Amino acid sequence: MTKHKIRIGISHGDINGIGYEVIMKTLMDARILEMCTPVVYGSPKVAAYHRKALNINNFNFNNIQNAREADPRRANIINCIDDNIRVELGKLSGIAGEASFMALERAVSDLRNGEIDALVTAPINKDNIQSDKFHFPGHTEFLAEQFETNNYLMLMVSEMMKIGVVSTHVPLSKVPSLITKEAILNKLRIMATSLEEDFSIKKARIAVLGLNPHAGDGGLLGREEKDIIIPAIEKAKKEGILALGPYPCDGFFGSGDYVKFDAILAMYHDQGLTPFKLASFDKGVNYTAGLPFIRTSPAHGTAFDIAGEDKASPDSFRQALYLAIDVHKNRELHKEISRNPLKKFEINPNQVDETIDIEATDEPEI
Repeated sequence: MTKHKIRIGISHGDINGIGYEVIMKTLMDARILEMCTPVVYGSPKVAAYHRKALNINNFNFNNIQNAREADPRRANIINCIDDNIRVELGKLSGIAGEASFMALERAVSDLRNGEIDALVTAPINKDNIQSDKFHFPGHTEFLAEQFETNNYLMLMVSEMMKIGVVSTHVPLSKVPSLITKEAILNKLRIMATSLEEDFSIKKARIAVLGLNPHAGDGGLLGREEKDIIIPAIEKAKKEGILALGPYPCDGFFGSGDYVKFDAILAMYHDQGLTPFKLASFDKGVNYTAGLPFIRTSPAHGTAFDIAGEDKASPDSFRQALYLAIDVHKNRELHKEISRNPLKKFEINPNQVDETIDIEATDEPEI
């Protein structure tokens, strides 16, 4: 297993929002430096502006040119944008969107080249970042394209629950066409693999929600459950994935049944994120499962309405940083124990004499 302290890249997000506030409030805790070496991709000048606006006098970044220069005893920052950029707290601006992209682009490049071990993204504004280089509904889709993968899953994570969604940032009118047997099965595979490799949960119990009210009510309120979702669940079970459902969303969360499962697969964005944010808004984390690298983000947005007012809670960003560290450790551990796995032995139940027949299989015990 890797013994060095991991290097976490942090993209600064929208410079007019609360990104720098939650970043600095998190990194002001010296204990963070015992767990990782933070490298912020942003602007020392913009950071100084936010420090002044927030009256933060006991914290400074260490300015570096590249991630290799990062001081493990300091919070580091790499300048990625023009020093003449103007900060307008709480305002939507094209300049801020461009600054968001430039920092993200540099961080992704370093991630691809192994200069950092994981990426934590501060919130962007999905409107002002749009350009010929960024034409995506969010970080998730952009990062998936950058690393040429269609097999990814937006997974919201907190101590209370883990919720993934089949369809992400799309209009509600397009959701039914995206709910297919293949799409559900693909997300279940990604979720099951991530739960084992990234969260060290073996044989995870996964709840699958229905698409329609009352999970279709036997076909009376829609046939997607009977024709699509249930066949996908049955196929997943045959592959060894412990998927159960479909469950009606309202009763599932209202009764508290969600606590009986390791993770939940919702059909669309608001079906999963509404109950998640009701329960975990301040400490929830957006994790992109299925990518070849680790990416986390706080579960909130830019919060323009409170930018610069010292009202933003750093809890969600702090949890995003912690999760990136934990997933990195879990992946390293999984690689280590999978390298030379012990063979799994099963007792033959048909053996009737006094000699117990032990049959070896090639399936690794992880």
